[in-house]
Amino acid sequence: MGRECEITGKKTMFGNNVPRKGLSRKKGGGGQHIGVKTRRTFKVNLINKKFFVPELGKSINIKVSASTLRSISKLGLSVFLKKNSKKIEDFI
Repeated sequence: MGRECEITGKKTMFGNNVPRKGLSRKKGGGGQHIGVKTRRTFKVNLINKKFFVPELGKSINIKVSASTLRSISKLGLSVFLKKNSKKIEDFI
């Protein structure tokens, strides 16, 4: 599975590093010069988290992104899984 949130499916994304030189025209300069773009990765902020499931009476370990963890703490695990059309049984 690698670097992927088990609930939302967030993965590593790819993009470019864009080096910029010079002061922008908006700030009174002559404009920015864009250098050579190089590829880079945007990695997901993953956390291995143990959740207690009262319906089952036991804990489950899930690899979750930090943004997903914030949503789970606001809504609760069972409600968040329903929103993402997942079941608790998928993680046992």
